[in-house]
Amino acid sequence: MENFNYYAPTRVVFGKGTELRTGELVRECGCRKVLVHYGSGSVKKSGLLDRICEALENAGVEYVSLGGVVPNPRLSLVYEGIALCKKESVDFILAVGGGSVIDSAKAIGYGVANEGDVWDFYARKRKAEGCLPLGVVLTIAAAGSEMSDSSVITNEEGWIKRGYSSNYVRPKFAVMNPELTMTLPAYQTESGCVDIMMHTMERYLNQADNMELTDGFSEHLIRTVMRNAKILLEHPRDYDARAEVMWAGSLSHNGLTGCGTDGGDWASHQLEHELGGMYDVAHGAGLAAVWGSWARYVMDARPERFARFAVRVMGVEETKDPLETAEKGIEAMEEFYRSIEMPTNLKELGIEPTEEEIRELARKCSFDGGRTIGCVKKLDQEDIYQIYMQAR
Repeated sequence: MENFNYYAPTRVVFGKGTELRTGELVRECGCRKVLVHYGSGSVKKSGLLDRICEALENAGVEYVSLGGVVPNPRLSLVYEGIALCKKESVDFILAVGGGSVIDSAKAIGYGVANEGDVWDFYARKRKAEGCLPLGVVLTIAAAGSEMSDSSVITNEEGWIKRGYSSNYVRPKFAVMNPELTMTLPAYQTESGCVDIMMHTMERYLNQADNMELTDGFSEHLIRTVMRNAKILLEHPRDYDARAEVMWAGSLSHNGLTGCGTDGGDWASHQLEHELGGMYDVAHGAGLAAVWGSWARYVMDARPERFARFAVRVMGVEETKDPLETAEKGIEAMEEFYRSIEMPTNLKELGIEPTEEEIRELARKCSFDGGRTIGCVKKLDQEDIYQIYMQAR
Protein backbone atom coordinates (compact mmCIF):
# COMPACT_ATOMS: atom_id res chain seq x y z
CA MET A 1 0.00 0.00 0.00
CA GLU A 2 0.99 3.62 -0.59
CA ASN A 3 1.53 6.33 2.03
CA PHE A 4 -1.47 8.66 2.33
CA ASN A 5 -2.94 11.70 4.08
CA TYR A 6 -6.63 11.72 4.95
CA TYR A 7 -8.32 15.00 5.85
CA ALA A 8 -12.11 15.32 6.11
CA PRO A 9 -12.99 18.27 8.35
CA THR A 10 -16.57 18.83 7.15
CA ARG A 11 -19.30 18.50 9.77
CA VAL A 12 -22.18 16.44 8.35
CA VAL A 13 -25.75 17.05 9.54
CA PHE A 14 -27.76 14.27 7.90
CA GLY A 15 -31.45 13.43 7.84
CA LYS A 16 -35.02 14.66 7.56
CA GLY A 17 -35.65 18.34 8.21
CA THR A 18 -32.00 19.15 8.80
CA GLU A 19 -32.13 22.20 6.51
CA LEU A 20 -34.00 23.95 9.33
CA ARG A 21 -30.76 23.94 11.34
CA THR A 22 -28.88 25.97 8.74
CA GLY A 23 -29.15 29.25 10.62
CA GLU A 24 -27.61 27.92 13.81
CA LEU A 25 -24.86 26.16 11.86
CA VAL A 26 -23.92 29.37 10.05
CA ARG A 27 -24.04 31.38 13.28
CA GLU A 28 -21.69 28.89 14.96
CA CYS A 29 -19.13 29.68 12.26
CA GLY A 30 -18.90 33.23 13.64
CA CYS A 31 -19.60 35.09 10.41
CA ARG A 32 -21.09 38.55 10.02
CA LYS A 33 -22.73 38.36 6.59
CA VAL A 34 -23.53 35.46 4.27
CA LEU A 35 -23.85 35.05 0.52
CA VAL A 36 -26.64 32.56 -0.19
CA HIS A 37 -25.67 31.04 -3.53
CA TYR A 38 -28.06 28.86 -5.52
CA GLY A 39 -29.01 27.65 -8.97
CA SER A 40 -32.24 27.72 -10.92
CA GLY A 41 -35.78 28.41 -9.82
CA SER A 42 -36.26 24.93 -8.32
CA VAL A 43 -35.02 25.94 -4.86
CA LYS A 44 -37.48 28.83 -4.98
CA LYS A 45 -40.44 26.81 -6.27
CA SER A 46 -39.93 24.09 -3.68
CA GLY A 47 -39.85 26.61 -0.86
CA LEU A 48 -36.36 25.50 0.21
CA LEU A 49 -34.79 28.91 -0.33
CA ASP A 50 -37.48 30.55 1.82
CA ARG A 51 -36.87 28.02 4.61
CA ILE A 52 -33.13 28.63 4.47
CA CYS A 53 -33.53 32.41 4.56
CA GLU A 54 -36.00 32.17 7.43
CA ALA A 55 -33.55 29.99 9.35
CA LEU A 56 -30.82 32.60 8.83
CA GLU A 57 -33.11 35.40 9.96
CA ASN A 58 -34.17 33.47 13.06
CA ALA A 59 -30.49 33.00 13.91
CA GLY A 60 -29.82 36.71 13.48
CA VAL A 61 -27.58 36.23 10.45
CA GLU A 62 -27.49 38.88 7.70
CA TYR A 63 -27.38 37.68 4.11
CA VAL A 64 -27.42 38.61 0.44
CA SER A 65 -28.25 36.19 -2.33
CA LEU A 66 -27.09 35.28 -5.83
CA GLY A 67 -28.80 32.68 -8.00
CA GLY A 68 -28.37 31.58 -11.57
CA VAL A 69 -25.84 28.77 -11.34
CA VAL A 70 -26.21 26.32 -14.24
CA PRO A 71 -24.77 22.84 -14.78
CA ASN A 72 -21.11 23.20 -15.73
CA PRO A 73 -20.99 26.46 -13.68
CA ARG A 74 -19.80 29.56 -15.50
CA LEU A 75 -16.87 31.80 -14.73
CA SER A 76 -18.92 34.92 -15.50
CA LEU A 77 -21.26 34.24 -12.55
CA VAL A 78 -18.24 33.56 -10.35
CA TYR A 79 -16.93 37.03 -11.19
CA GLU A 80 -20.36 38.48 -10.36
CA GLY A 81 -20.34 36.69 -7.02
CA ILE A 82 -16.85 37.92 -6.16
CA ALA A 83 -17.87 41.52 -6.84
CA LEU A 84 -21.04 41.14 -4.77
CA CYS A 85 -19.18 39.62 -1.82
CA LYS A 86 -16.62 42.43 -1.80
CA LYS A 87 -19.28 45.11 -2.10
CA GLU A 88 -21.38 43.65 0.74
CA SER A 89 -18.42 42.63 2.98
CA VAL A 90 -19.50 38.99 2.92
CA ASP A 91 -17.38 36.68 5.05
CA PHE A 92 -19.19 33.33 4.57
CA ILE A 93 -20.79 31.58 1.59
CA LEU A 94 -23.75 29.22 1.86
CA ALA A 95 -24.24 27.01 -1.21
CA VAL A 96 -27.81 25.73 -1.58
CA GLY A 97 -27.83 23.17 -4.37
CA GLY A 98 -25.74 20.44 -5.94
CA GLY A 99 -22.20 20.15 -7.18
CA SER A 100 -22.42 23.02 -9.67
CA VAL A 101 -23.60 25.47 -7.01
CA ILE A 102 -20.99 24.28 -4.51
CA ASP A 103 -18.20 24.50 -7.11
CA SER A 104 -19.29 28.00 -8.04
CA ALA A 105 -19.34 28.97 -4.34
CA LYS A 106 -15.82 27.62 -3.90
CA ALA A 107 -14.57 29.63 -6.86
CA ILE A 108 -16.20 32.79 -5.47
CA GLY A 109 -14.53 32.07 -2.13
CA TYR A 110 -11.15 31.82 -3.82
CA GLY A 111 -11.74 35.05 -5.68
CA VAL A 112 -12.65 37.03 -2.56
CA ALA A 113 -9.77 35.70 -0.46
CA ASN A 114 -7.05 36.10 -3.10
CA GLU A 115 -5.94 39.01 -5.24
CA GLY A 116 -5.91 38.79 -9.04
CA ASP A 117 -7.97 36.72 -11.47
CA VAL A 118 -9.55 33.62 -9.89
CA TRP A 119 -9.26 31.79 -13.24
CA ASP A 120 -5.49 31.72 -12.72
CA PHE A 121 -5.95 28.92 -10.19
CA TYR A 122 -7.96 26.79 -12.62
CA ALA A 123 -5.50 27.56 -15.41
CA ARG A 124 -2.65 26.41 -13.14
CA LYS A 125 -0.89 29.78 -13.28
CA ARG A 126 -0.68 30.14 -9.50
CA LYS A 127 -1.87 28.59 -6.23
CA ALA A 128 -4.58 29.86 -3.91
CA GLU A 129 -3.57 30.98 -0.44
CA GLY A 130 -7.01 30.91 1.14
CA CYS A 131 -10.78 30.88 0.61
CA LEU A 132 -13.82 32.32 2.33
CA PRO A 133 -15.37 29.69 4.63
CA LEU A 134 -18.45 28.04 3.22
CA GLY A 135 -21.27 25.70 4.13
CA VAL A 136 -23.61 23.57 2.04
CA VAL A 137 -27.27 22.60 1.94
CA LEU A 138 -27.16 19.71 -0.53
CA THR A 139 -29.99 19.12 -3.00
CA ILE A 140 -28.38 16.69 -5.46
CA ALA A 141 -26.40 13.54 -4.65
CA ALA A 142 -23.66 13.38 -7.26
CA ALA A 143 -20.50 15.46 -7.22
CA GLY A 144 -19.43 14.94 -3.61
CA SER A 145 -18.31 18.57 -3.58
CA GLU A 146 -19.97 18.99 -0.18
CA MET A 147 -16.96 17.24 1.44
CA SER A 148 -14.27 17.44 -1.24
CA ASP A 149 -11.29 19.70 -1.85
CA SER A 150 -12.12 20.25 -5.52
CA SER A 151 -14.19 22.48 -7.77
CA VAL A 152 -14.69 22.66 -11.53
CA ILE A 153 -15.55 25.82 -13.49
CA THR A 154 -16.29 26.49 -17.18
CA ASN A 155 -14.73 29.55 -18.82
CA GLU A 156 -17.03 30.80 -21.58
CA GLU A 157 -14.01 32.22 -23.41
CA GLY A 158 -13.10 29.12 -25.41
CA TRP A 159 -15.58 26.97 -23.44
CA ILE A 160 -12.82 25.44 -21.34
CA LYS A 161 -13.75 23.40 -18.28
CA ARG A 162 -11.05 23.12 -15.61
CA GLY A 163 -10.77 21.90 -12.04
CA TYR A 164 -8.72 23.10 -9.09
CA SER A 165 -8.21 21.49 -5.68
CA SER A 166 -7.04 22.64 -2.28
CA ASN A 167 -8.05 21.98 1.31
CA TYR A 168 -9.04 25.63 1.69
CA VAL A 169 -12.41 24.89 0.06
CA ARG A 170 -13.53 21.95 2.16
CA PRO A 171 -16.91 23.11 3.55
CA LYS A 172 -17.31 23.78 7.26
CA PHE A 173 -20.57 21.86 7.28
CA ALA A 174 -22.86 19.96 4.94
CA VAL A 175 -26.60 19.74 5.60
CA MET A 176 -27.85 16.60 3.88
CA ASN A 177 -31.57 15.81 3.80
CA PRO A 178 -32.30 13.02 1.28
CA GLU A 179 -35.90 14.27 0.98
CA LEU A 180 -34.59 17.33 -0.90
CA THR A 181 -33.50 15.09 -3.80
CA MET A 182 -36.86 13.36 -4.31
CA THR A 183 -38.18 15.72 -6.99
CA LEU A 184 -35.14 15.41 -9.26
CA PRO A 185 -35.79 14.13 -12.81
CA ALA A 186 -34.78 10.51 -13.31
CA TYR A 187 -32.02 11.45 -15.75
CA GLN A 188 -30.43 13.78 -13.23
CA THR A 189 -30.71 11.22 -10.44
CA GLU A 190 -29.13 8.45 -12.49
CA SER A 191 -26.45 10.75 -13.88
CA GLY A 192 -25.60 11.61 -10.29
CA CYS A 193 -25.32 7.93 -9.40
CA VAL A 194 -22.80 7.42 -12.21
CA ASP A 195 -20.77 10.41 -11.00
CA ILE A 196 -20.65 8.93 -7.48
CA MET A 197 -19.54 5.54 -8.78
CA MET A 198 -16.91 7.09 -11.00
CA HIS A 199 -15.32 9.02 -8.14
CA THR A 200 -14.55 5.68 -6.54
CA MET A 201 -13.79 3.82 -9.79
CA GLU A 202 -11.22 6.48 -10.73
CA ARG A 203 -9.40 5.77 -7.46
CA TYR A 204 -9.89 2.00 -7.63
CA LEU A 205 -8.56 1.46 -11.17
CA ASN A 206 -4.96 2.50 -10.60
CA GLN A 207 -1.33 1.37 -10.70
CA ALA A 208 -0.80 1.07 -6.92
CA ASP A 209 -0.19 -1.75 -4.50
CA ASN A 210 -3.59 -1.32 -2.96
CA MET A 211 -4.92 -1.58 0.58
CA GLU A 212 -7.36 -4.45 1.03
CA LEU A 213 -9.57 -2.50 3.44
CA THR A 214 -9.89 0.44 1.02
CA ASP A 215 -10.58 -1.94 -1.86
CA GLY A 216 -13.34 -3.68 0.08
CA PHE A 217 -14.96 -0.40 1.06
CA SER A 218 -14.76 0.87 -2.52
CA GLU A 219 -16.24 -2.30 -3.98
CA HIS A 220 -19.16 -2.22 -1.57
CA LEU A 221 -19.79 1.48 -2.16
CA ILE A 222 -20.04 0.99 -5.92
CA ARG A 223 -22.34 -2.01 -5.56
CA THR A 224 -24.53 -0.09 -3.10
CA VAL A 225 -24.96 2.80 -5.52
CA MET A 226 -25.71 0.43 -8.39
CA ARG A 227 -28.40 -1.34 -6.40
CA ASN A 228 -30.06 1.86 -5.22
CA ALA A 229 -29.80 3.54 -8.62
CA LYS A 230 -32.10 0.83 -9.96
CA ILE A 231 -34.49 1.26 -7.04
CA LEU A 232 -34.71 5.02 -7.64
CA LEU A 233 -35.47 4.53 -11.31
CA GLU A 234 -38.69 2.77 -10.30
CA HIS A 235 -39.32 4.40 -6.92
CA PRO A 236 -37.92 7.95 -6.96
CA ARG A 237 -39.37 8.80 -3.54
CA ASP A 238 -37.77 5.88 -1.69
CA TYR A 239 -36.15 7.64 1.29
CA ASP A 240 -33.76 4.83 2.21
CA ALA A 241 -32.43 4.56 -1.35
CA ARG A 242 -32.03 8.34 -1.52
CA ALA A 243 -30.15 8.29 1.79
CA GLU A 244 -27.81 5.49 0.69
CA VAL A 245 -26.94 7.32 -2.52
CA MET A 246 -26.50 10.70 -0.81
CA TRP A 247 -24.10 9.35 1.81
CA ALA A 248 -22.21 7.36 -0.82
CA GLY A 249 -21.76 10.57 -2.82
CA SER A 250 -19.95 12.23 0.08
CA LEU A 251 -17.80 9.23 0.97
CA SER A 252 -16.84 8.61 -2.64
CA HIS A 253 -15.17 12.01 -3.01
CA ASN A 254 -13.90 13.03 0.43
CA GLY A 255 -10.70 11.01 -0.02
CA LEU A 256 -11.72 7.87 1.87
CA THR A 257 -11.76 5.58 -1.17
CA GLY A 258 -8.28 6.76 -2.14
CA CYS A 259 -6.54 5.86 1.12
CA GLY A 260 -3.49 3.70 0.43
CA THR A 261 -3.63 4.14 -3.35
CA ASP A 262 -1.63 6.31 -5.76
CA GLY A 263 -4.52 8.78 -6.02
CA GLY A 264 -6.18 7.09 -8.95
CA ASP A 265 -6.40 7.57 -12.69
CA TRP A 266 -8.91 10.41 -13.41
CA ALA A 267 -8.51 10.22 -17.19
CA SER A 268 -12.24 9.62 -17.64
CA HIS A 269 -12.96 12.82 -15.75
CA GLN A 270 -10.49 14.77 -17.87
CA LEU A 271 -12.06 13.37 -21.03
CA GLU A 272 -15.53 14.33 -19.82
CA HIS A 273 -14.52 17.82 -18.77
CA GLU A 274 -13.87 18.71 -22.40
CA LEU A 275 -17.25 17.29 -23.42
CA GLY A 276 -18.93 19.33 -20.69
CA GLY A 277 -17.08 22.46 -21.73
CA MET A 278 -17.81 22.13 -25.44
CA TYR A 279 -21.28 20.52 -25.43
CA ASP A 280 -22.64 21.34 -21.95
CA VAL A 281 -23.61 17.72 -21.25
CA ALA A 282 -24.55 16.32 -17.84
CA HIS A 283 -21.34 15.31 -16.09
CA GLY A 284 -22.31 11.79 -14.98
CA ALA A 285 -23.85 10.96 -18.35
CA GLY A 286 -20.68 12.17 -20.09
CA LEU A 287 -18.59 9.92 -17.85
CA ALA A 288 -20.75 6.92 -18.71
CA ALA A 289 -20.37 7.71 -22.42
CA VAL A 290 -16.56 7.63 -22.42
CA TRP A 291 -15.77 5.13 -19.67
CA GLY A 292 -16.03 1.92 -21.72
CA SER A 293 -13.80 3.26 -24.49
CA TRP A 294 -11.22 4.43 -21.94
CA ALA A 295 -11.31 1.13 -20.08
CA ARG A 296 -10.77 -0.96 -23.20
CA TYR A 297 -7.91 1.31 -24.30
CA VAL A 298 -5.96 0.99 -21.04
CA MET A 299 -6.93 -2.35 -19.48
CA ASP A 300 -3.96 -4.24 -20.96
CA ALA A 301 -1.67 -2.10 -18.75
CA ARG A 302 -3.38 -3.40 -15.58
CA PRO A 303 -5.38 -6.51 -16.51
CA GLU A 304 -5.39 -8.04 -13.01
CA ARG A 305 -6.88 -4.88 -11.52
CA PHE A 306 -9.63 -4.69 -14.13
CA ALA A 307 -10.29 -8.40 -13.65
CA ARG A 308 -10.69 -7.89 -9.90
CA PHE A 309 -13.15 -5.09 -10.60
CA ALA A 310 -15.08 -7.39 -12.93
CA VAL A 311 -15.30 -10.18 -10.33
CA ARG A 312 -15.67 -8.22 -7.07
CA VAL A 313 -17.91 -5.40 -8.31
CA MET A 314 -19.69 -6.65 -11.42
CA GLY A 315 -20.08 -10.30 -10.34
CA VAL A 316 -18.41 -11.69 -13.44
CA GLU A 317 -17.12 -15.26 -13.34
CA GLU A 318 -13.33 -15.25 -13.37
CA THR A 319 -11.54 -16.87 -16.32
CA LYS A 320 -7.92 -17.95 -16.73
CA ASP A 321 -7.22 -14.89 -18.90
CA PRO A 322 -7.39 -11.61 -16.90
CA LEU A 323 -8.02 -9.61 -20.08
CA GLU A 324 -11.01 -11.79 -20.96
CA THR A 325 -12.39 -11.31 -17.44
CA ALA A 326 -11.71 -7.57 -17.66
CA GLU A 327 -13.61 -7.28 -20.94
CA LYS A 328 -16.60 -9.08 -19.45
CA GLY A 329 -16.53 -6.63 -16.55
CA ILE A 330 -16.56 -3.65 -18.91
CA GLU A 331 -19.45 -5.15 -20.84
CA ALA A 332 -21.33 -5.73 -17.57
CA MET A 333 -20.83 -2.12 -16.49
CA GLU A 334 -22.05 -0.84 -19.85
CA GLU A 335 -25.11 -3.06 -19.51
CA PHE A 336 -25.73 -1.53 -16.09
CA TYR A 337 -25.48 1.98 -17.58
CA ARG A 338 -28.11 1.04 -20.15
CA SER A 339 -30.34 -0.42 -17.43
CA ILE A 340 -30.50 2.97 -15.70
CA GLU A 341 -30.92 4.80 -19.02
CA MET A 342 -27.41 6.21 -19.17
CA PRO A 343 -25.37 6.41 -22.41
CA THR A 344 -22.44 4.19 -23.30
CA ASN A 345 -21.14 6.26 -26.21
CA LEU A 346 -21.25 9.82 -27.53
CA LYS A 347 -24.13 9.21 -29.91
CA GLU A 348 -26.27 7.89 -27.05
CA LEU A 349 -25.19 10.98 -25.08
CA GLY A 350 -26.83 13.06 -27.81
CA ILE A 351 -23.76 14.45 -29.55
CA GLU A 352 -22.07 13.44 -32.79
CA PRO A 353 -18.79 15.37 -32.98
CA THR A 354 -16.96 15.52 -36.28
CA GLU A 355 -13.40 14.27 -36.55
CA GLU A 356 -12.25 17.89 -36.51
CA GLU A 357 -14.17 18.50 -33.28
CA ILE A 358 -12.65 15.39 -31.75
CA ARG A 359 -9.19 16.70 -32.66
CA GLU A 360 -10.15 19.90 -30.86
CA LEU A 361 -11.33 17.96 -27.80
CA ALA A 362 -8.05 16.06 -27.70
CA ARG A 363 -6.03 19.25 -28.11
CA LYS A 364 -7.81 20.91 -25.20
CA CYS A 365 -7.67 17.83 -23.01
CA SER A 366 -3.91 17.49 -23.54
CA PHE A 367 -3.35 21.21 -22.96
CA ASP A 368 -2.12 21.64 -26.55
CA GLY A 369 -0.02 18.50 -26.24
CA GLY A 370 1.65 19.75 -23.07
CA ARG A 371 0.47 17.04 -20.69
CA THR A 372 -0.57 13.43 -20.41
CA ILE A 373 -3.57 12.22 -18.41
CA GLY A 374 -4.21 9.05 -16.42
CA CYS A 375 -2.01 6.66 -14.49
CA VAL A 376 -3.15 3.20 -15.58
CA LYS A 377 -1.67 4.18 -18.92
CA LYS A 378 -0.21 7.62 -19.62
CA LEU A 379 -2.35 9.09 -22.39
CA ASP A 380 -1.00 11.74 -24.75
CA GLN A 381 -2.92 13.80 -27.28
CA GLU A 382 -3.08 11.00 -29.86
CA ASP A 383 -4.25 8.48 -27.26
CA ILE A 384 -6.97 10.88 -26.14
CA TYR A 385 -8.04 11.36 -29.76
CA GLN A 386 -8.28 7.59 -30.25
CA ILE A 387 -10.44 7.15 -27.13
CA TYR A 388 -12.84 9.88 -28.23
CA MET A 389 -13.02 8.27 -31.68
CA GLN A 390 -13.80 4.88 -30.18
CA ALA A 391 -16.49 6.46 -28.02
CA ARG A 392 -18.43 7.85 -31.01
